[in-house]
Amino acid sequence: MKKNIIYGLHPVIEAIKSGRYIDKIFIRKGLKGSTYFELKDLIDETNINFKIVPQEKLNRITRENHQGVVAFISPIKILDVEELLEMNLVKDNIIYVLLDGVTDPRNFGAIIRTAVAVGVSGIIISENNSAPINEDVVKTSAGGIFNISIARAKHLLDVIFLLKSYKIKIFAATEKSNQLVYNSNLKQSFALVMGSEGKGINKNILKNCDKTFKLPISNKIQSLNVSVAAGVILFEALRQRL
Repeated sequence: MKKNIIYGLHPVIEAIKSGRYIDKIFIRKGLKGSTYFELKDLIDETNINFKIVPQEKLNRITRENHQGVVAFISPIKILDVEELLEMNLVKDNIIYVLLDGVTDPRNFGAIIRTAVAVGVSGIIISENNSAPINEDVVKTSAGGIFNISIARAKHLLDVIFLLKSYKIKIFAATEKSNQLVYNSNLKQSFALVMGSEGKGINKNILKNCDKTFKLPISNKIQSLNVSVAAGVILFEALRQRL
C-alpha cells in the first residue's frame, strides 16, 4: 500500500480546512513565515498530532518540493470519543480497547485484527505517543482496520472518566497485578487498557482503573508482546460470553 501523504504548506492547509483525516504532520525545524503560522493555528485548533523534525527526515519521506511540511493522511475516519460512545449507546456488553503508549504500528495492527475478530466496539488511542495509522497498520490488521471504529483523544485519563459516566468498567492489564484475568468477570461492558511493553500503563491511569489483572506466564520470561497479551485477554472475554 502506498503511503498516503501530502506535502507543501498550502496543500496541507487546504486538506485540514476540507476536513481530511490527518494522522500526523511533520514540520521542518526553524520553519517560519505567515503561511506557516496559518498552518500552526489550524493545527492548534484541530488538535492534529505534529512533530518538529530536521530537513533530512522530510527529504527521506519525499523528494518532492515539500516546503518543510509533510502530512500523513489516515486511511480511515478517526472519531471523537463522544461520537464512538454515541454509536454504541443501544448495545449491551460492550468492549472498548484503550491503548496507552503503543507506538509500534505492527503491534497496533495486530491488536486491531484481534479486536475485529472478537467483536470489540471500538479502539481509543491518544493523540500523542501512539502508533501512526499507516500502511504497516493496515497490512498487519489484514484489512481489519476498515471494520472497526477508532477514536482519538487528547488525554486517555479524561476518556476513562467519560467511560465511567457511561457505566463502563475500566480494566487494565499489568504484570504488577495480583489477580489473574481468568478470575475476572468479562461478560459485562468494559474497557481494556493496554500499555507499552517498555513503560507499561501510566500510573495515573492505573490508579483510576476499576480492576487490574495479569496473565500467568513462566518465570523464564518477564512479559508478553502487547498484541499477544491483548489477544489472550480479548479471547478470554469472548469465551466467557459464548
